[in-house]
Amino acid sequence: MKIAVPAEIDLGEPRVGATPDTVKRLVALGASVAVESGAGVKSGILDSDFVAAGATIAPSAWDALNGAEVVLKVRRPTEAELSSYKPGALVLAIMDPYGNDAALAAMANAGIASFAMELMPRITRAQVMDVLSSQANLAGYRAVIDAAAEFNRALPQMMTAAGTVPAARVFIMGAGVAGLQAIATARRLGAIVTATDVRPAAKEQVASLGAKFVAVEDEEFKQAETAAGYAKPMSAEYQAKQAALVADHIKKQDIVITTALIPGRPAPRLVTAEMVASMKPGSVLVDLAVERGGNVEGAVPGQVTWVGDVKIVGHLNVPGRIAASASPLYAKNLFNFFETMVDKASKALAVKWDDELVKATLLTRDGAIVHPNFAPKNPAASSEGAA
Repeated sequence: MKIAVPAEIDLGEPRVGATPDTVKRLVALGASVAVESGAGVKSGILDSDFVAAGATIAPSAWDALNGAEVVLKVRRPTEAELSSYKPGALVLAIMDPYGNDAALAAMANAGIASFAMELMPRITRAQVMDVLSSQANLAGYRAVIDAAAEFNRALPQMMTAAGTVPAARVFIMGAGVAGLQAIATARRLGAIVTATDVRPAAKEQVASLGAKFVAVEDEEFKQAETAAGYAKPMSAEYQAKQAALVADHIKKQDIVITTALIPGRPAPRLVTAEMVASMKPGSVLVDLAVERGGNVEGAVPGQVTWVGDVKIVGHLNVPGRIAASASPLYAKNLFNFFETMVDKASKALAVKWDDELVKATLLTRDGAIVHPNFAPKNPAASSEGAA
């Protein structure tokens, strides 16, 4: 098995698909690993570190990918990159498939078997492969650090001979993995923390971290979670009631961090321009959903902007802002999934195509888009239309 780890061509992506630790594990499975020169530098990993772990360093992406049966990446390969991929190669990455039909078609046309790591089912055996959780955890931490950096006051209460500095008030909107880590981080920094979520199970989790839960707790709220643990879209009536409660609460906050995302949908708008305008001068909002349209009205992807007297932080790829921590977790997620595709006795690829993890994540194979959520509804009609 030849495994390729190319550098990410997206200049905003500092993460890498392997680390010296996972390279050692891949070699132990019987693989040869080729890492493109410089692929790990932005994550604090030198070429010499990879060599010491058993990898070879390829001078270019083409050299790394030449003949590779497996490709480990962070981001979905572009159409230009795909020309270097071997037909039939297994490609594991964060594929961002929703709304990217042309990109999926390009991968299908290249003949690769592409696996979307973010579609990994949230079941017990897949927890060690869950890139959404590993990366969102870091995003929640970094969001608080970014907010503290932009906020021109201290977060903890400080009592000094010259007077008392009051604790900052931090409101976390969305108590999933990112939100819970944001709560824990803000609490560690000494802030007074409140949080909200439409999932009933979140109330106990928020309280366990020492924060106060804020929500309209009616009958709809009690049914607001899917079997997979995601938030359900709420009715317009509930949204109006919740928005009124949140609007009153936001006025009193120093920092607001929003984390709400529903897979396959635009990010829900949680904070309106009126809510932003109601906040105290110098307040800070951090929108972790800015790449999906944003939870905060006025958030600009990739920028920190002033809206009136309030700062809105819209950094992209927040896990990548701490790549030296994010890459090891992500690479381990990749390895744990790839390991299930190897026959350890023969040290050869042996993908179990009927395995639930494979079926849940496989996007393209044998020249076609095969995932039921993304495959053309009528392939024959699509072909005729293209002709």
